[in-house]
Amino acid sequence: MSAIFTTTYENTCPARPSTGVLKLIWAHEPIKYGSLVVRPVMVSKDSAFGAEVSGVEWSHPVPSEMVKQLVEVSKKYAVLIFRETGFDNAGHIAFSQQLGDELEINPFYWGRENDRVGEPFLWDVTSSLTGRWSSGTVDGGTTDSSFHQHRSKYSILLSHGNPAAGGSWTHFADTRRAYADLPQDKKDELEDLVVEHDLWHSRKLGSPTVYLDPTPQEQAAKPPAYHRLVQVAPDGRKTLYLAAHAKIILGRSFADSQKLIWDLIDHCTQAKYVFSMEWLSGGDMVWWDNSVRQSMHRANPYTDEMTARDVRRTTIIDDGPLAFGVKANE
Repeated sequence: MSAIFTTTYENTCPARPSTGVLKLIWAHEPIKYGSLVVRPVMVSKDSAFGAEVSGVEWSHPVPSEMVKQLVEVSKKYAVLIFRETGFDNAGHIAFSQQLGDELEINPFYWGRENDRVGEPFLWDVTSSLTGRWSSGTVDGGTTDSSFHQHRSKYSILLSHGNPAAGGSWTHFADTRRAYADLPQDKKDELEDLVVEHDLWHSRKLGSPTVYLDPTPQEQAAKPPAYHRLVQVAPDGRKTLYLAAHAKIILGRSFADSQKLIWDLIDHCTQAKYVFSMEWLSGGDMVWWDNSVRQSMHRANPYTDEMTARDVRRTTIIDDGPLAFGVKANE
């Protein structure tokens, strides 16, 4: 994903025909979890990644037992897709609060009065009508909020409006399977590495002119965070905790760190590990796991041929054993 712009990958959700043949992603039979119906997106011999889930009645608060079922499904598939939820901002926030005790609060870096949504629990990640992203993006993949020492657990992204068919995609990479495919000597090299994640580093990658030199005040307001590179996903498998925010591997030079980080991102974002999810209508919602954990994601870069995409994100803060990462000297 870091090398070239790809509109879609071979695996798509929903499935798309190719030369008259339906993609294989729906070759897997739907799976029942109580009243939930789960359609896996990518299935390999030893893993499954991404699923479209139906059977939730979104017009009422989701029962606690169903929330527990959804969490278990999330542990297996890492990325859950729900269509036409009917959620507005309030419903989006209320459901997110069922998944964790604390939501990340938008700091409104440019002032709340200048934020299009203006809701403290929502992050506006819309491609604007002027043809620019609302914030700088990087051509690799990322993991939300890894630049916080107290990292995020889940992200919930909700679509508003009516996206144009074929014009709006988000891509997800399975970092569990990518790790499993690494040679053993590479796994041994990575096992104990700690990575410095820095918001200003990724901002500079996305907008090098605007964020060339963050001010001392900015650096003090958001210092770097430290997280182990190799972690254990909720399903018990090892995974890579990577993001465009990853700046330095402790004990290595900046140049050597960046080479290894982007080599790993390139490895994780090979087509065989990635699926593309299309936004079809307002109310479509995607829930993915950030913490440890199991996936990276990115959106298509905005082009003049695309219509504006109105999507808003909540972020549930992690409460797991590695929620606070590690100290720089560990």
